[in-house]
Amino acid sequence: MLKPGLFTAVVLTMGLAASEAGAADAGWTHYGGDAGGTRYSPAAQINLANVGRLKPAWSFSTGVLKTHAGDIERAAFEATPILAGGRLYACSPFNTVFALDPGTGRPLWTFDPKIAAGVHYPNSYACRGVAWWRDPTAPAGAPCAERIFTATNDRRLFALDARTGKPCRGFGAAGFVDAIPGVSLSRPGSAQITSPPVVVAGVVITGSSIDDNQRQVETSGAVHAFDPVSGRLKWRFDPLAGARPAVRSGAANVWAPMSVDEARGLVFLPTSSPSPDFYGAARPGNAGHANSVVALRAATGEVVWAFQTTHHDVWDYDLPAQPTLATVTWKGVTAPAVIQPTKQGLLFTLNRETGQPLIPVVERPVPRSGAIGDQLSPTQPFPVAPPPLAPQRITTAEAFGITPWERKACAALMRGARNDGIYTPPSTQGTIVYPFTGGGSNWGGIAFDPGLGVAIVNTSSALHKVTLIPRRAYAAEKAARPDLEISPNAGAAYGMKRELLRSPLGLPCNPPPWGQLAAVDLHDGRILWQVPLGTTRDLVPGSQLLLRRTGTPNFGGPIVTAGGLVFIGAAMDNYLRAFEARTGKEVWKGRLPAGGQATPMTYVWQGRQYVVIAAGGHAKSRTKAGDQLIAFALPK
Repeated sequence: MLKPGLFTAVVLTMGLAASEAGAADAGWTHYGGDAGGTRYSPAAQINLANVGRLKPAWSFSTGVLKTHAGDIERAAFEATPILAGGRLYACSPFNTVFALDPGTGRPLWTFDPKIAAGVHYPNSYACRGVAWWRDPTAPAGAPCAERIFTATNDRRLFALDARTGKPCRGFGAAGFVDAIPGVSLSRPGSAQITSPPVVVAGVVITGSSIDDNQRQVETSGAVHAFDPVSGRLKWRFDPLAGARPAVRSGAANVWAPMSVDEARGLVFLPTSSPSPDFYGAARPGNAGHANSVVALRAATGEVVWAFQTTHHDVWDYDLPAQPTLATVTWKGVTAPAVIQPTKQGLLFTLNRETGQPLIPVVERPVPRSGAIGDQLSPTQPFPVAPPPLAPQRITTAEAFGITPWERKACAALMRGARNDGIYTPPSTQGTIVYPFTGGGSNWGGIAFDPGLGVAIVNTSSALHKVTLIPRRAYAAEKAARPDLEISPNAGAAYGMKRELLRSPLGLPCNPPPWGQLAAVDLHDGRILWQVPLGTTRDLVPGSQLLLRRTGTPNFGGPIVTAGGLVFIGAAMDNYLRAFEARTGKEVWKGRLPAGGQATPMTYVWQGRQYVVIAAGGHAKSRTKAGDQLIAFALPK
């Protein structure tokens, strides 16, 4: 018989061995954890019993606070690192790529594409991640047998040797190609690439991010696929091509991350709205495959299916997040699925092979009678489950403020605007757009726990007021309010003004919570729990003493682990948090040196699990700027 002390030692040793045995499979090889973007990790060394002991294990500075000091206020550190081939890879907002030692954060190599300074990009200087690929035709150890693909703000696609960081000879002219070939830009920087490429079926595929509301016929939002060895263009897909009726428009681009089904050879695109965002007279009908989840045959660019989530979009309700590929059992029927969150706070669950709703979708009547000449859709699609994860209607009486003075100020901002609930048409009197164009969900995407069949979704809630400006009045309005977003929509009958409605103290004018984290059971569509995400500590210092459980608007997404934990930064109070996946209880938080508006990742390296997040702030959130990757782990 084993003595008690020896028995305990054996059990502990077996537990550690089991943890380390699973460690080989606990990597993070793609931006979304896996090719389908589930943001799930089988790592379980960090769990509910010990998460309170997490401490910083290492940090790495990208150096951009010094090297790009003049542009740091226009930057967003949104990167999620990947672990592949024994190295950790990440990028800075200025597209410098780093290979790091996974156990220490020590830099192994650095590649700087030297993008220009002082450029005004539509979505700040940003780089959400890179992609790793193993060339099956190259001998092991050969130069560029393993490649890192990175797409830059200035629209170049680089292939780098994953071992050395040197550009791959033979890929384009000097290791890069023009990632948006043949486009005509209205100004330098009016198009960029912010999300990582994907590699599948012998091609590397990139999307783009394009200026909003500058021109009626904006830059094409076509997606491009290249040969991963030579860089030769293989195909081009324009979501607006073949639209019936024909449209005079542009954009409908894919700025959010894509996902791939490697076994089926499919790539899934979340397309955006056609230009301009808030007035659609020149783009009648539903504009082809704009505002859609589109499944393409990756080898050829052929459309397999498409599902539109917003018809004739005049609210900037494009698809903002990576489609998540998972196996879903809805009311006893199991099928491969695509789960797509939206800015409206809706969650669509589609059959991955056909594009038909796995969870039923109904067309509901919505407000009409838009601006002159614009024919709106009489209905919009709503999934029957789950219910919306962000509020979709507000009245002036619900205007928020800490004091009566603030509430009165917020009510005055709302009063007089057209406000008929979600999908209220834009108007010259001003229209309340709620949820605002930065949420419910955004580019951080969702996480899916395959064991529980549960989706983890973070959302934001704030108010926009959008006003259409007749062409004759545009110049005077622009001159009178240079502090506001006022854009020309050149070639259209109206320009536009978009205002984020905030109180005199800077807090949102709608009632809290302003940010939430939710768990949705996709077996039946129930919301299992929904909790506020974040505090106003760093938004309005001292206000958290008066305001409890408000949450904050957020950028970045969640991850979920086999340890029963959800990790997320995203909120505007500079913390990385852990929640219990089954209940939503916050069980740990770690203070960050700057804004954590990025999606974290986790991996196990040499028997130790790490959770890593970019802490560098976000220009549009106005959170504290920084330049560090922070890794947390249990004490050795």
